Amino acid sequence: MDEDNFKVAFNDVDFCLKIIEKGLSIIYNPYIELYHFESKTRGYEYSIDKEKRFNKEKEKFKEKWKKYIEKGDPFYSPNFTLDTCNYDIKTD
Repeated sequence: MDEDNFKVAFNDVDFCLKIIEKGLSIIYNPYIELYHFESKTRGYEYSIDKEKRFNKEKEKFKEKWKKYIEKGDPFYSPNFTLDTCNYDIKTD
């Protein structure tokens, strides 16, 4: 985990991309049930300082993984639009 550059945001995706870069696979087990309580321990991102930190981490992530971002997610369904973030069905 790259805790220096991704203290809060993007650390999970950064970790997964590192695994892929090593030629390894990420295994999904559909029988495991996990709960994630976003912001439960650190609070919400409503302060100017937290917003600045988030934006800095976002820019670092975009810089570090530019080639993957430009190629697009190979596992994202081509039936979904890229115009929204809620998995709308592509209409064109």
